[in-house]
Amino acid sequence: MKYIIYVLVGILSGVIGGMGMGGGTFLIPILTIFLRVNQHVSQAINLVAFIPMSIVAVFIHYKNKLIDFKSVLPVILPAILTAILGTLVAKNTDGDLLKRLFGGFLIIIAILQGVLIFQKKNK
Repeated sequence: MKYIIYVLVGILSGVIGGMGMGGGTFLIPILTIFLRVNQHVSQAINLVAFIPMSIVAVFIHYKNKLIDFKSVLPVILPAILTAILGTLVAKNTDGDLLKRLFGGFLIIIAILQGVLIFQKKNK
């Protein structure tokens, strides 16, 4: 039964990730809060789950001619370096602190999204 729940959570985060919200916004809190998975493991699962989602997204954007190849390299190289640095920092950060930092990140994102929605409604 537990594996069925994991599969359903994975499918739902894939759908949410495909809609553009970011599957980790859903996946990490569900794994840590409700399924009691360690924060480091939850974030690692999210990163692994991101690989197939990003491959599908790139394929769809390429097919729809939405990729500006002139802009790709200046974005990819810093992103790769930052991902490596972020992984090293997360690996060496205490799980409770990592959980609080991720929670703070989600709160900041929620506030920024709320501000953007409010600004669009008032235009």
